[in-house]
Amino acid sequence: MNKKPILALAALVALSSPALAHRFWIVPSSTVLSGEQPWVTFDAAVSNNLFFPDHVAPAVEAFQATGPDGKEVTLQNGAKGKYRTVFDIALEKEGTYRVGTVREMILATWKEDGETKNFRGSAADFKAAALDGKPELSVTESYSRVETYVTRGEPNKEALKPTGKGLEVVFDQTHPNDLFAGEKSVFTLHLNGKPAAGVKVSIIKGDDRYRSEAGEIAATTNEKGEFEVTWPEAGRFWVNAAVGGGRGPGAGGPPQAGGQKPAGAPAQGGGGGGGGARSGYTAVFEVLPE
Repeated sequence: MNKKPILALAALVALSSPALAHRFWIVPSSTVLSGEQPWVTFDAAVSNNLFFPDHVAPAVEAFQATGPDGKEVTLQNGAKGKYRTVFDIALEKEGTYRVGTVREMILATWKEDGETKNFRGSAADFKAAALDGKPELSVTESYSRVETYVTRGEPNKEALKPTGKGLEVVFDQTHPNDLFAGEKSVFTLHLNGKPAAGVKVSIIKGDDRYRSEAGEIAATTNEKGEFEVTWPEAGRFWVNAAVGGGRGPGAGGPPQAGGQKPAGAPAQGGGGGGGGARSGYTAVFEVLPE
């Protein structure tokens, strides 16, 4: 996946949070389909209100799809507008598809001649910049994913296998395309392949521009990394979690590539302090009527 076209975007919304005005999302036209080779259209954007594009359109090249056999699926008819990016995929095989983007980068600040300097780029670019030793150096490793899921026919989990990298949901109890209003779903959150305990998760129904209150559903993962939600009604829901830690000013040593959490650093809810390893997970789930 080519990550360079989205470095600036990643800096803007490196760890999406309900507290931030701008939220990254991917919305499929349908999530549960049948028939001969159905198609799904995806809208993606960063916006103030959920599922109303009004701020930034990400690059088409930032996205990829994984099919029911675990292999990459070609995106078709991609186009980037001013506020929204669109693309299609053909669901040629039965099963579940994962569609999303992974954003991985290094952010750094330091003092030079009395001024604050900034760096953003890949781990390789950071190494080449030789910034270690700079006064008041603060480095943040950011690794985040934004995803959604669609199923043709009988659901499966081949495309949903965890990567063991960053913050991600492991669908070991509830399938993301088997959600119904009034029913309880249980998900497991992992950080770098291990259960992420004590992480705050925010669930917000879309179309929040038509409500005076966001109507956030708040959950916190238990010691097994599990969190649960009883869906109040049908609709599309934006689900977000983030963790972060501190490698603050003056900390020595190069950052670990790939946004991995520093050894011994605990999982934390929220964005974390000055520097460190940070990771975010965002998904859009469709909840169907009872």
